[in-house]
Amino acid sequence: MRALFKHLTAPFSISYGQKLFLLATVPLLVSVTVITWIVANQSRDLADREIRALETQLIDAKRAELQNYLSIARTAFVNIYGRAAPDDEDAKLEVSRVLSAMLYGQDGYFFVFDYDGNNLVAPRQTDLINRNWTGLKDVNGVEITDEIVRLARSGGGYHEFDWIKPTTRETAPMIVYVNGLQDWRWAIGTGIFVDDVRETVAEARADVEARIQQTTFYILLITIAALIAVFLTGIVLNVRERRLADAKLKQLTERIIDTQEEERSRVARELHDGISQILVSVRYALDLSRIRLRKNDDRAGESLDKGIASLGGAIQEVRRISRDLRPGVLDDLGLGPALQSLIEDFGTRTGIETYFETVVFRGRLDEEARIALYRVAQEALTNIERHAEASHVNMTLQGTRQGALMRIDDNGKGIPPRHRGHNGLGLRNMSERIEQLDGKLTITSSRTGTCIEALVPLSHMLAPEKSSLQIFEENT
Repeated sequence: MRALFKHLTAPFSISYGQKLFLLATVPLLVSVTVITWIVANQSRDLADREIRALETQLIDAKRAELQNYLSIARTAFVNIYGRAAPDDEDAKLEVSRVLSAMLYGQDGYFFVFDYDGNNLVAPRQTDLINRNWTGLKDVNGVEITDEIVRLARSGGGYHEFDWIKPTTRETAPMIVYVNGLQDWRWAIGTGIFVDDVRETVAEARADVEARIQQTTFYILLITIAALIAVFLTGIVLNVRERRLADAKLKQLTERIIDTQEEERSRVARELHDGISQILVSVRYALDLSRIRLRKNDDRAGESLDKGIASLGGAIQEVRRISRDLRPGVLDDLGLGPALQSLIEDFGTRTGIETYFETVVFRGRLDEEARIALYRVAQEALTNIERHAEASHVNMTLQGTRQGALMRIDDNGKGIPPRHRGHNGLGLRNMSERIEQLDGKLTITSSRTGTCIEALVPLSHMLAPEKSSLQIFEENT
């Protein structure tokens, strides 16, 4: 089932470079989207406020214009109205003629309704005259005649509704201003169409939307350019990192090959210089013993004993080489005894005074950590033997709060400056072994000696083994 799941999800797996690209582009896209949304909303809000202010200014100008028109009309008939009685029909007819003759612009005129809803004056729409229009409404259901009469009764005011434009015969929004002649019970007013204002406002809104779309388009272009730049930068970095990785892999491969060749040379040298010579001496001893046996020489037994002793030495040498390659005590008894055996053999072989101390661990190290620390100790002792010219070596192994700590220090002449910083092959091997365990290797050196500290983190510590008594108690 797990294999099937991996097979199904394999096409959707992404590489490290793709993860890095997504990590760089997703926040950018989210940020650009949020910024675009904020900019568009803020622009629309600002534009709406400005357009509403513009519309208000234009409407106010239209209303002021209507008041001026009506003031001019009242000035034209004020003397007639002032001298006439409420039932003076001749005066009413004369005022109606004056208002009918007062036309302005293409669609401007004055109208009169009595309080009963009868139209008395409508010079551009004469079909309305002498007809009662009580209850008249526009296409949107807005009251016209009744509202005009109400405004006149209350002293005057503005009213807005849709009306037929005389020049085009099309319905357009219109604002009227009405005053009342209370003695005659007349509602006199004039109106002006504001479709041009609506068109101006609509054009302004369309211009704002066009600007917002243009800004969004620019932001989109900048975003695409940024994404392309990120993509190209990612490709350049990916290629560069790949080249560096290939170079490091090549160096690592070369170091591995050099290490293998060095180890092979060491084993071959030890086989040639040690076991091969011992076996040759065993052969000579056996040949000499055979010759003496044929001659019934009493010294044949001595030659045979020498051969047997040399053969025993060869066996010990084979065990030593095998132990250097993979010490059995490391698997059987653990890291502490293996390090103690290693440093004791080192002291016996080199004559250097050694000291070893270990503290019992609460937990056990896993196999990788044991092998790494043992190899570090081997490499350190080999370097001391070859280069340090030391007379005393200390080795300690203990557990700390950070993990397992192995410390090796000597009183030799120290590491030459050109080889410090883990530049030597042996030092690099030690450093890489510890780094593979996420540990830390610290090397301090001076003319009075060298100290190597290898720390393996707690993640490589195993739980303590249960004793036989605990196992017995759990089973019972």
